[in-house]
Amino acid sequence: MEVILLGTGGPRPDPGRMATTTLIRLGDENILIDAGRGVMLQLSKAGVPLGAINTVFLTHHHFDHIGDLYDVMLNSWMHGRKDELRIYGPPDTERLVNTLITQVYDKDITWRDRGEPAFGGWKPVVATDIVPGPVLDTGRWKISAELVSHGDGLDMPRAFLQRWMCLGYRFEAEGKVIAISGDTVPCPGLERLAEGADLLVQCCFLATPEINNEHLRRLAKFTIACGDTVGKVAAKAGVKKLALTHHRPRTDDSMLNALLNDVRRDYSGPVVLGEDLTRIEV
Repeated sequence: MEVILLGTGGPRPDPGRMATTTLIRLGDENILIDAGRGVMLQLSKAGVPLGAINTVFLTHHHFDHIGDLYDVMLNSWMHGRKDELRIYGPPDTERLVNTLITQVYDKDITWRDRGEPAFGGWKPVVATDIVPGPVLDTGRWKISAELVSHGDGLDMPRAFLQRWMCLGYRFEAEGKVIAISGDTVPCPGLERLAEGADLLVQCCFLATPEINNEHLRRLAKFTIACGDTVGKVAAKAGVKKLALTHHRPRTDDSMLNALLNDVRRDYSGPVVLGEDLTRIEV
């Protein structure tokens, strides 16, 4: 079993990183977590057959996690996908996917479906809204979701918060556990999905010295975990290996070293400072 960090950046353009997207490879199966900027290009660079993507799990609906979802839908089919593409995500995922198919890219799909018969006709895309709890058990692997906290403490309209859900995932196969934090700050859901994991792929946006104004202090408290808390989360959960992703764009590598120092103050296990296309054996 292998994890590939296809993208380790965030919403802001970063010449060195694509948006946060993670791939789990289990034999000939390829399970995609999110579908951010550059996902299909990164899969191609990693040597993953594009037609072998059949299952996608979305953590939430920020554009840096879903911006290239249609590219996954289209290019997996154009490169030989024969089965349905299954997409799971928080409530509104079904509406989002159906909108892409029927209102945004409907002409593109019809043109390729009818005009390029060599592709064998458009293959189904099936989206399913999920909530925290068990999600899928194939007999070979299973995955469950936990509710995580991404901006929950910010001053948002109540009607919006009723529609807003962010998930982390716990993937289990071959006696191993891979935890994917999604975008979150420390919270009970993150603790549960990370408990005893062989690998935790954890968002870690800022080093402590970078949390230097009120906006960034609020971000580190309510929006996305940073170096001041990530090591504590991994240590408390007994994680065997930690991979850091979802980094802030930087031109100064000293801040990456500061980030590692932050985490290693609290966590003594192996730490992978995620770069795009980093491969991690589990």
